[in-house]
Amino acid sequence: ETTPVISTAALQLFDSDQLRKRKEIKMSMNIFRLCGDMSHVFSIIVLLLRLRIAKNAQGISVRTHELFLLVFVTRYLDLFTTYYSLYNSVMKVVYIGSTASIIYTIKFQEPICSTYDKAQDTFLHWKFAAAPCAVLGFLTHLIGSGIAGFDLLECLWTFSIYLEAIAILPQLIVLQRYRDVENLTGNYIFFMGAYRALYILNWIYRAQVEPNYRHHFVVYFCGVLQTILYADFFYYFLKSKAKGGKFSLPTAG
Repeated sequence: ETTPVISTAALQLFDSDQLRKRKEIKMSMNIFRLCGDMSHVFSIIVLLLRLRIAKNAQGISVRTHELFLLVFVTRYLDLFTTYYSLYNSVMKVVYIGSTASIIYTIKFQEPICSTYDKAQDTFLHWKFAAAPCAVLGFLTHLIGSGIAGFDLLECLWTFSIYLEAIAILPQLIVLQRYRDVENLTGNYIFFMGAYRALYILNWIYRAQVEPNYRHHFVVYFCGVLQTILYADFFYYFLKSKAKGGKFSLPTAG
């Protein structure tokens, strides 16, 4: 019986590649990224608690969460191809599982699903968010890599970056229509916005301390755009907290 022989050079290459990945993961983790991740997780927990406690879905956009689920599924397909760390894998599973749970609760679980107002949640998210981002993601990746270097997982990752930037739009539109924002709903949106703002600080920090840090200008643009979309909400949210009054958004126009 013969045993397959792996050359010393191949083993060294494999070991160095694994070491490089571990080093990149270690360097990429910092206080800003950790706080951003925790803010994201906390926003999901707040929303799940809000649904369970209030037992209604008024003021919540299921379409925003359908977009976020698409973001996470297309971005985290590397769960099946590459292992980075336990933390990385657990967070990806948490994002996908919890977002799917929110969608299921709002659409199918009584009495919550009966309180979901489809008439207020009308943004055509597949037509005006998912489809344009798919085209933009495809063109961006094709221009950057060329036909010979085309990679489906990278293309889907680019698509997810564009889509995440505007996935909150249906939710912000719903809040504008309701005007009066329930406390836990406001906290949920605030922590979602804080997550992205903290990730901007994470990019700035990494660019300063990591000698071989790769700049991703599409990520920068989309991250800043996403944070800007929250700016108006942040202003009125913090203003209401400072005054201790009811949180209401102004009427459009």
